[in-house]
Amino acid sequence: MLQQKIVIGIVAGEASGDLLGSLLMAALKEAHTGVQFVGIGGPKMQSAGMQVLFPMEKLAVRGYVEVLRHYREIVGIRSKLKNYFLANRPDLFIAVDAPDFNLDLERVLKQNGIATIHYVSPSIWAWRGERINKIKRAVSHMLALFPHEPVLYQQAGIPVDFVGHPLADILPDHPKRNEMRETMRIPLQAKVFAFLPGSRQSEVKHLARTYIETAKLVLQHLPDARFLVPLVSRETRGIFEQALYDCDAQQLPITLLFGHAQDAMIAADIVLVASGTATLECALLKRPMVITYKMPSLSWWMIKRKRYQPYFGLPNILCGRFVVPELIQEDSTPENLTQALLNLVNDKNAVAQLEETFSALHHTLRQNTAQKAAAAILPYLPA
Repeated sequence: MLQQKIVIGIVAGEASGDLLGSLLMAALKEAHTGVQFVGIGGPKMQSAGMQVLFPMEKLAVRGYVEVLRHYREIVGIRSKLKNYFLANRPDLFIAVDAPDFNLDLERVLKQNGIATIHYVSPSIWAWRGERINKIKRAVSHMLALFPHEPVLYQQAGIPVDFVGHPLADILPDHPKRNEMRETMRIPLQAKVFAFLPGSRQSEVKHLARTYIETAKLVLQHLPDARFLVPLVSRETRGIFEQALYDCDAQQLPITLLFGHAQDAMIAADIVLVASGTATLECALLKRPMVITYKMPSLSWWMIKRKRYQPYFGLPNILCGRFVVPELIQEDSTPENLTQALLNLVNDKNAVAQLEETFSALHHTLRQNTAQKAAAAILPYLPA
């Protein structure tokens, strides 16, 4: 086994990238014992042994308006990273998602002779397809998580590998709902709703009141309903607790959790989920869901103008049809969400069909991702 010291620069910008990055780091360390990592990552990547130059939370903003608000700070971090990596040249640079931050950094590094791997294809099949030209200038090799993506890069002459999604490797084929309910001390006969308002503070701010008012309406139809709300940080929990107070809803049967989103989904009969990676987790856990999202009006207007397809959530995008309801922006009202949740939770045939659809998706995405990605990266490392 190789023993030479190798330094890899790596940058992830949010929680999903932190998971992807940590698993990839472990696979690369297994394949090459001399590898070291430096850059930006979250707690999982830090636990895997990376040297952190800046906190990942600085990059975890979404939408045009939010990015503009933090633009100067984000650009400053990217400039400092660029200078650091040019002064302390890594053997390779890996960008884990975060294309709006990483592509400009990758372009400079590639121009200066540093190979760049981009792990997670930007959604050029959904919107902003013109980015393929920028990607070609910036990226030495693309690692795609979804099977429909490689052809776009092959047509543009960009080296690419389909590596699957690591969540498909991690999550079980048959989640054990009854066992999870026993662990969480939830009656087996209760109707349980998992409400996931997102991981970013801005997401929770936009969705908390809507989720709470939805819970109130659901209770009018299902008095024994219970609600699990996983929140990823003290800040997002504080935002949701304040919304409960503002809505005079402290007595609702809502259990706030620190993390444990997957546990909440496994225990639930149905999930209300903010669009993002959590929708894929929910699909791989074979749970029926309603997808929703809200953002500042200007951000939504700009995104909507650039979209190429009617789908917003990953399960619908990957299946190429509306397999689960999506209620986005002005359609995301408590009344609409309640109706969609009740329609689905009471339809056993629809739930059974979803489980079959999601099982097939799980099989497609299970590719031993971290090891497959590491194998694609090893040729770029010095011998």
